[in-house]
Amino acid sequence: MRWINTRPSRGAQLALTLLPFVLLIVAYTFGSAARLAENANDKLLPGLAGFADAVDRMAFIADPRTGQYLLWSDTGASLVRLFAGLGISTITALVIGMLIGMLPYLRALLSPFVAVISMVPPLALLPILFIAMGLGEASKIALIVIGVAPTMIRDLALKALELPREQIVKAETLGGSSWQIGLRVVLPQILPRLITCLRLQLGPAWLFLIAAEAISSDSGLGYRIFLVRRYLSMDVIFPYVVWITLLAVIMNYILDQIRIAVFPWSELEKRA
Repeated sequence: MRWINTRPSRGAQLALTLLPFVLLIVAYTFGSAARLAENANDKLLPGLAGFADAVDRMAFIADPRTGQYLLWSDTGASLVRLFAGLGISTITALVIGMLIGMLPYLRALLSPFVAVISMVPPLALLPILFIAMGLGEASKIALIVIGVAPTMIRDLALKALELPREQIVKAETLGGSSWQIGLRVVLPQILPRLITCLRLQLGPAWLFLIAAEAISSDSGLGYRIFLVRRYLSMDVIFPYVVWITLLAVIMNYILDQIRIAVFPWSELEKRA
């Protein structure tokens, strides 16, 4: 029997999925207990009780200065910026990526430019964005778009180029115009890839958002993390990091379920 041909049962797969997370929690618990035994006031690895107290304080007790529940107000501010950046990136990538993949002249004009732009480190542009666009919401959203859209454009253009040439020829034979071929042949086949692109860019988008919020913001998850770091408040930082991760996981799951529900054939191609 070859290992490459063996597959775990459903129960074994669930156990293997949970095992790394359980080991991480156990390792942290032992490490925290060891440090707290040496120093009860240690801030580097707070105990689980400290996390529970911090979550209760940030999520369920109104801030005496602002009257807001900080975790939820920070989450709302960050999600507005994230959704705006990803929304603009998705629309831009869909239109430009499809056109680059379909039209040779436009591909010659824009493909090298987009390739070069995608190689520029987005975080290096952050000071330029702050100077040119100010310290408000526009610069933060622009950073997400600059960091995410070029990669999505290149991916969708490659997907459009990979479509069988026979489909385009058949559509042309039936009298389809370029506009009709784009809407009825190319678009339905690259939309599942668009959702996959969006899922793959969730991590970078969160990175750019947190970096922008850390440098210049008065609200947001990234702002709060970098605000409390000066006090070594690991009991706040760790739950915020876990919360950001959980939000990303939920968004990834929802996008995948949308892909399966709207484009069920894409799941069959994936399994094939």
